[in-house]
Amino acid sequence: MDHTLQGGRLSATIKADGAELCSLKNVEGLELLWQAGPAWPRHSPILFPIVGRLKNDELRHRGKTYPMTQHGFARDQTFDWRERGSRSCTLALTDNPASRRCFPFAFRLAVTYAVEDVHLDVHFEITNTGGETLPASLGGHPAFNWPLLPGLPKQAYGIHFSNEEPAPIRRLKDGLLREKPEPTPVTGKYLALSEQLFTDDAVILDHPASTSIRYAADRGPAITMQWQGFRELGIWSKPAGAPFLCLEPWRGFASPLDFGGEFVDKPGIMKIEPGTSEVLSYRISVG
Repeated sequence: MDHTLQGGRLSATIKADGAELCSLKNVEGLELLWQAGPAWPRHSPILFPIVGRLKNDELRHRGKTYPMTQHGFARDQTFDWRERGSRSCTLALTDNPASRRCFPFAFRLAVTYAVEDVHLDVHFEITNTGGETLPASLGGHPAFNWPLLPGLPKQAYGIHFSNEEPAPIRRLKDGLLREKPEPTPVTGKYLALSEQLFTDDAVILDHPASTSIRYAADRGPAITMQWQGFRELGIWSKPAGAPFLCLEPWRGFASPLDFGGEFVDKPGIMKIEPGTSEVLSYRISVG
């Protein structure tokens, strides 16, 4: 069942399946979110308890091996509605027989969406409800239409960073993190967008200096995203002309090519102690 929030100059629709944002419209009624077309069948999946892939799609814990596919299972499970109001809603997922087959940890993942004026706030709280350390990653993956304004060329768009981004980026090979960083395609604070940028999969900033970005052309709608608690940023589209752009705040990333150890030792992972929570959030603003 879907639920639509109305915030004056913005509306957002969320579905229980995956707690996924599936529509985001501005005051003129223009749809800004990718509508899960044939090129990619999702809108804005929640990546949990991993971001990216594990080596051989296997999670290792205390000598046992569990099957874990790319980006984890949360996006394919139905969340429970905890609250549904006109301007905010909360959904939650707890460990269950299906999750325990691939992830042998107790957890609660609560997701709150709230609209106010031109802003959509997305708030995550991961709670360790078990008796051992909870290792986990979390990522947002909203896909925006590219172009945002129909009729504009894709190359009219770019991403403006809040800070200069001179650090090297990371790339993937077969879904795993390549060993060597690569020179950044960001010039100062600006990344020019083109389909060719994604020939080698996502652009990954594993040490971004920025905590906000603005995706825009010189006219039409613009999307600003700012985040808290997330430490990495992925930018992705399909290189063969798919009309969407994913702006992805991450806490964690794909396994390095040479890592096949215990999940709790995986680089980039959060380690949440029993009875405690980790809180992360991002805000989408429409201009």
